[in-house]
Amino acid sequence: MISIRLFSLLLSFAILTNCEAQQGPSSTSTDETYTFSSSSRDGIGKYYLGREISHVMGHMGASWLERPEREKEENVSQAIQNMNLKPNEVIADIGAGSGYYTFRMAQKVPEGKVLAVDLQPEMLDIMRQKIKKNKIKNVELIRGEEANPNLTENSIDMAMMVDVYHELSYPKEVMQEIVSALKPKGRFILLEYRMEDPKVPIKRLHKMSLEQAVKEMNAVGLKLQENIDNLPWQHFMVFVKE
Repeated sequence: MISIRLFSLLLSFAILTNCEAQQGPSSTSTDETYTFSSSSRDGIGKYYLGREISHVMGHMGASWLERPEREKEENVSQAIQNMNLKPNEVIADIGAGSGYYTFRMAQKVPEGKVLAVDLQPEMLDIMRQKIKKNKIKNVELIRGEEANPNLTENSIDMAMMVDVYHELSYPKEVMQEIVSALKPKGRFILLEYRMEDPKVPIKRLHKMSLEQAVKEMNAVGLKLQENIDNLPWQHFMVFVKE
């Protein structure tokens, strides 16, 4: 039978542990990747290097990705021009969604291909229908996982994410897989709404600062090559393997 003293000690420990769990993101030892706390309105209560991860936009938001005003708001044509794509490159579009960027990039790499990676089968179905309707030959669909985009090692010239990275439940693991999939001198392009600009009409957790992005990319061995500042709302950050 448990003693009253031991029971009191165990109860005190449980109360203390529960109180600590309800506090904000705390400092952590170097071997702990993530911290957890009560979530904010738009977050999941999971933190990576001080940043709370946001909720994922589901497939019901596909129409927002395809909104007619997106080109004007984000200057997508300029973003694709910034990529300096070569005709034979293999590109991975991580979190491709409805394929808004995927199919535009595919036109730029007629001798290469775009690997359209997404977690949601509904998004993959939307892209599959477009591929069939338009008889597109250089887009390959890949069902990703939360911690793994399922890319082959040393297989891609470029990977990119557009307003997706801040939603990744396992950002470190996903980025480690992407770095492994990049060929030597391969690049990773990250577009995120600018946290530094209060005029960007996007919720806070769906924005990222340049400083935070560099911190998180450095953690997986990527170095900022340049941040091209010619888009209305987004950072256009180019990272390369160190």
